[in-house]
Amino acid sequence: MDVPIQKKQFSKSRIAIFIGGLLILTLIIFVLIKSSGGSKLNVEKERITINTIKQDVFQENIPVNGIVLPITTIYLDALEGGRVEEKFVEDGAIMKKGEPILRLSNTDLELSLINQETSVYNLLTQMQISQNSARQNTINRRNQFTDVENSLIEAKRVYELNKRLYEKDAIGRQDYESSKNNYDYQKERMKLAEQVLSQDSTSTKQELNQARSSYARTQSALELMRRKVGDLVVRAPVDGQLTALDAEIGQSKTKGERLGQVDVLSGYKVRVDIDEHYISRIYNGQTGTVTINNKPYTLIIKKVFTQVNSGRFQVDMQFEGNVPEGIRRGQNLQIRVALSAEKQALLVDKGGFFQKTGGNWIFKISEDGSSAYKVNIRLGSQNTEYYEVVEGLSTGDKVVTSSYDSFGDTEELILK
Repeated sequence: MDVPIQKKQFSKSRIAIFIGGLLILTLIIFVLIKSSGGSKLNVEKERITINTIKQDVFQENIPVNGIVLPITTIYLDALEGGRVEEKFVEDGAIMKKGEPILRLSNTDLELSLINQETSVYNLLTQMQISQNSARQNTINRRNQFTDVENSLIEAKRVYELNKRLYEKDAIGRQDYESSKNNYDYQKERMKLAEQVLSQDSTSTKQELNQARSSYARTQSALELMRRKVGDLVVRAPVDGQLTALDAEIGQSKTKGERLGQVDVLSGYKVRVDIDEHYISRIYNGQTGTVTINNKPYTLIIKKVFTQVNSGRFQVDMQFEGNVPEGIRRGQNLQIRVALSAEKQALLVDKGGFFQKTGGNWIFKISEDGSSAYKVNIRLGSQNTEYYEVVEGLSTGDKVVTSSYDSFGDTEELILK
């Protein structure tokens, strides 16, 4: 019996067509890869920035913004609450220490002063009455002491006379004993009178000291109350310019409320905001430079505020030497703060290329200047003008430093 022959699924022609299609597909994929990752791009030289790698002095620094402030600011707070009755000057006035700025009124405080004064006067009157009474008592006791002293002298005279007469049998024993008893009695009175007088003197001194101490305390309280009333007149604490005055006639101000400030005009400082990334590299004594009216000035960091707010911290800087003429409070300055000492380094100008490459590669110009090709590099520190080149380039090399955003993944630039 005949066996049917199965027809082959793949003929030679079909295999050839399949292989040809696969080659074509491979070629297309190769062209696409070549065009996307290793293509060349024509670029006009006028549209790019070319810089030369150079060896020069380099110092790492960062650009920061600063605002000019007075060297010292004294805040004016209401020492006592009250109603604004009178303003003697307006905001911006130049003040001398002690000059009045405004006056508040406080009826309760003024009434307390009157009551305190009355208490002092009453106490003084009572003290004077007590002193007069004490002096009168002292006079009376001294008179009594004088009487006792005189009686003692008389009793002693009679006793001594009767003693001599008794020894000569001129008087009887009864008279002698009577004079002797009287003399002994007067001596005891004298001792008692001396004790009374001594105690009176001590008591009088104690009462006088207590009265004086009480009067002194009351007088101190009165002086304190007078100062509190005097504080209703707000005065300039130092010479300077009055700023930020917040008080209008008729307003009520509570105790401790901010009324304004006085800026000392003897000098200026610059308050600078710095990114928290550099907080470990900023310290007192570091310097910065600023150009004002085409003249460079040096500033020194005097105080570092370590509190971080919204990713930034602040430092205070002061001018080294003369302060620039015409500088004003609130003026903004562009400052470069040095983070390292000066050194020799290989430098490349800063440019838009860094945003695309991250500093990992750069387009280097060929020796004939007709093209630019990618080279791997490594950058170090930076300042406002340059990057430090650690490896990948040499002095005299020319590179493209402008933006690479329009180049895509081009491997080589053809310069026209």
